[in-house]
Amino acid sequence: MVTSGTDGLPFMKMHGLGNDFVVVDGRAGVTVDAATAIAMGDRHFGVGFDQLALIEDGTNADVALTFYNSDGSTAGACGNATRCVAAWEMARRGVDALTLRTERDILHARRSGDGVSVNMGAPLLDWRDVPLARDVDTLHLPIDGDPVATGMGNPHCTFFVDDATAVDLPALGRTNEHHPLFPERTNVQVAHLIGPDHLRMRVWERGVGVTLASGSSSCAVAVAAARRGLTGRTVRIDLDGGTLLIDWRDDGVWMTGPTAHVFDGVWHG
Repeated sequence: MVTSGTDGLPFMKMHGLGNDFVVVDGRAGVTVDAATAIAMGDRHFGVGFDQLALIEDGTNADVALTFYNSDGSTAGACGNATRCVAAWEMARRGVDALTLRTERDILHARRSGDGVSVNMGAPLLDWRDVPLARDVDTLHLPIDGDPVATGMGNPHCTFFVDDATAVDLPALGRTNEHHPLFPERTNVQVAHLIGPDHLRMRVWERGVGVTLASGSSSCAVAVAAARRGLTGRTVRIDLDGGTLLIDWRDDGVWMTGPTAHVFDGVWHG
């Protein structure tokens, strides 16, 4: 339901590499719930999005963000949506840096050339933190295909393959999103090495399906590749929707890429 009164729910449509979002500014006295997210997220009868981001006043941060998937479930992290909101809010404030509180932590964003960089925090590598259902080696999961588990505020399962474009991603993603080893479900990625510190990746997002890009998934793939010794800690990742630069530093995993503000609208659902 819309909880903003008879005038409808103002929103912005944004995307990062085709990973698209509805963004609602809750500081204007409006809010959303799971039912609103489901209705707006329908690509035939609604607006359509991979995630919905609700902006609210932050505690010890410039803004706070809550993320909904298109099935109405919530996500603890959404890197590309964070970058999109940061770009818009920095422009609105006339600043070049910003802090954003998410379910995981306070994230730091800044302008970087023609794009926006956000520090997604340190990767979670212990099985309890991903989280997994039991104590296993996160670098070599006991799942067909020998994937890697990584937590980036949400769980990730990364398969390194010969050719990411040849994988039946809907089948692989649908099966492994609900694998019993992941009690909170998981995002699923397939990736292969193109060249030194250069990966090709595709992603299935839990609660959404196949998406053109995913920021937190890209961070997880970069961390997994570095842990496996396939790359260094600074990598270029080519996704279906474009390219992100991921840099795993001592202070966290930085992600840099473009953002786009597509249009503004009002939802009367």
